[in-house]
Amino acid sequence: MSTEAPDPGQEQSFLTHLVELRQRLVRAALAVVIVFLALTPFMKDIFDLLSQPMMAALPAGSKLLATGVITPFMVPLKVTLFCALLIALPYVLWQAWAFVAPGLYKHEKTLAAPLIASSVVMFALGMAYCYFVVFGFVFKFIAGFAPISVNVSPDIEAYFSFVMGMFLAFGLTFEVPIIVVLLARFGIASIEKLKQARPYVIVGAFIAAAIFTPPDVLSQLLLAIPLCVLYELGIFLARFFVKPKDADEAAAPEAP
Repeated sequence: MSTEAPDPGQEQSFLTHLVELRQRLVRAALAVVIVFLALTPFMKDIFDLLSQPMMAALPAGSKLLATGVITPFMVPLKVTLFCALLIALPYVLWQAWAFVAPGLYKHEKTLAAPLIASSVVMFALGMAYCYFVVFGFVFKFIAGFAPISVNVSPDIEAYFSFVMGMFLAFGLTFEVPIIVVLLARFGIASIEKLKQARPYVIVGAFIAAAIFTPPDVLSQLLLAIPLCVLYELGIFLARFFVKPKDADEAAAPEAP
């Protein structure tokens, strides 16, 4: 059994990292809280903006319903908190980057910074596509099937859950080009293998669309088709990130 005492230097370094992590987590949380407090006076306006695609699809004079006692307060509050997280996200990611950057190699830092920035941008584009394109088609399509005797007035809590799920699905879908580039960049899958995987990606895209979107063909097409197009975009972009020498090094056998 080893009787060596723990190295005080290692313990001190570990505690220093814990203190720094706590400080950066506090800063990130404070940023979200500050943005949230700044947006709080506009809670009703923010929710009205989020509900606009549904309201545009409903007959004139229709409104969303709130069946819970505190739902008219809690749902706009959740929407405002979600907006605060999105607005503060760049600062939160910067805090995470500042914490891990000292432990990265130079080439890792060069790749990580644009990777984080592009991930945020692509996720935001996915949400924008969902809000401005998908919601308009889907809500009008669904409302058009309602019988005349049915008054379409969705509950605001159910609407919020649906919108958040759709935002997440389309936000992650728009991350596909980045994932494809990383797979090729780190030698996990060559560009040729990525091309060969197209049939499986197409099938997987429609399966994912069937799981994460409403059970109508239009919604599934609006998710599956962009996913396939973004996969092809990722293959195209991967050519610029995978250098010939990288491919040679990945294929070369290790020295004995």
